[in-house]
Amino acid sequence: MSLGEHTSDSAPFFSSDSEAEGPEDQGGPAAQQEEVSASGVSRVRAVLTVFILCYINLLNYMDRFTVAGVLPDIEHDFKIDDGKSGLLQTVFICSYMFLAPVFGYLGDRYNRKYIMSVGIGFWSLVTLASSYTPKEHFWVLLLTRGLVGVGEASYSTIAPTIIADLYVKGKRTNMLSIFYFAIPVGSGLGYIVGSQVSNLMKDWHWALRVTPGLGLVAVLLLLFVVQEPKRGAVEARPEHHLHQTSWLMDLHALSRNRSFVLSTFGFTAVAFVTGSLALWAPTFLYRAGVFTGEKAPCTEAHCASSDSLIFGIITCVTGVLGVASGVQVSRQLRKKTPRADPLVCAAGLMLSAPFLYLAIVFAQASTIATYVFIFLGETFLSMNWAIVADILLYVVVPTRRSTAEALQIVISHLLGDAGSPYLIGVVSDSLRKTDSFLWQFRSLQLSLLLCSFVAVVGGAFFLATALFIETDRNRAENHVATDDEPIVVPKSGRSTRVPVSSVLI
Repeated sequence: MSLGEHTSDSAPFFSSDSEAEGPEDQGGPAAQQEEVSASGVSRVRAVLTVFILCYINLLNYMDRFTVAGVLPDIEHDFKIDDGKSGLLQTVFICSYMFLAPVFGYLGDRYNRKYIMSVGIGFWSLVTLASSYTPKEHFWVLLLTRGLVGVGEASYSTIAPTIIADLYVKGKRTNMLSIFYFAIPVGSGLGYIVGSQVSNLMKDWHWALRVTPGLGLVAVLLLLFVVQEPKRGAVEARPEHHLHQTSWLMDLHALSRNRSFVLSTFGFTAVAFVTGSLALWAPTFLYRAGVFTGEKAPCTEAHCASSDSLIFGIITCVTGVLGVASGVQVSRQLRKKTPRADPLVCAAGLMLSAPFLYLAIVFAQASTIATYVFIFLGETFLSMNWAIVADILLYVVVPTRRSTAEALQIVISHLLGDAGSPYLIGVVSDSLRKTDSFLWQFRSLQLSLLLCSFVAVVGGAFFLATALFIETDRNRAENHVATDDEPIVVPKSGRSTRVPVSSVLI
């Protein structure tokens, strides 16, 4: 049977029940057995694998935002301004971003669970080391936070591709949704655990000592429970049918994939906004409270524990609501248009923009109104997470997915949250006329308004994605290696690149 006859197995992951059914939908024992034998992983082991990956994803984001939960304490301890505070997130994102292509290349070619195990083990040890940074050496904290990105890059580029190789169609949608629930929930727990552990121990350093032990547990689960699935086999396109091309050829093909490129720029806007809010929102809310007289100025540690706690709870709840509603709206809209995914992403970003603007503006007048608008803005913003991941996976062939994940990470972080926390901090410092409580609040307020503008631009990119999504999806589903697409073939113990036509019999 030709590759073109398997398009139903490779259909978009938000397919409605009314669409043509593939083997998975037919529900018979034979069909289920084919899926298991194709992936090489049993049904129970596959479910365990997804939940272990979700657990690790939760830890990753929990660790990433623990620093934001205790940022006022860190600023007070190291005597640093907003610009240097923003660097804590920027150095992490930069190392994470630049190493993502390396792990993407490795993930498309070697055993993925071993790559993740080494990276997560390294991340756990470096995070623990960062908690012993003395107050005289802020650069050490910057260095260790940068090294944390090494471990996270090894995981984030690879984990979604494992899920893609375990499930297809509706099941893949559900599993990816569970996986991406861990992002907002982990982020919220980072604020909550960081601030509350710091408050309990009377020392912010202890906030960084929670996730390393849990990370080592994750390594053991990866090594002894997770089983490496066969790439593309569950889509009736096993690896020996999908030729492995060179890295440069992969990059060339991805650069011509308009849906991938445009959705990546749209997701860059999401990263910019979430990166800015993630680091600065608790601090901004605390300064608003000081400005309005609701809170006392910071003279000791635990400056913003209550704000971090509330913002963490909001992040958890809005993340779950946003991801779930995004999936459901897209599924229903697919019955009317095959362009549902990018349209839902565009709507989410454009609806979040006015609510984030109102949250920032109302901070000086009403704390309750500010939290309500933050809740609505983050809910709409979170609608993108699972859908963007699905778009990438169904417009890119299986043998290029890790590379595509890595490339998307590089672009979205390079132009998004790698620089946005630092940019917001620098703009805040430049606008501040005096060091009064008024200008500490006002300057940060004005700089955060940039987020609303970026959200609208991101929505425009997703609208552009909708113009090409059908063509690129069909091309990926029916991909066949052509004569001008070289593949890697062993030759005398070494690899050489030759045209497909020269090895076909």
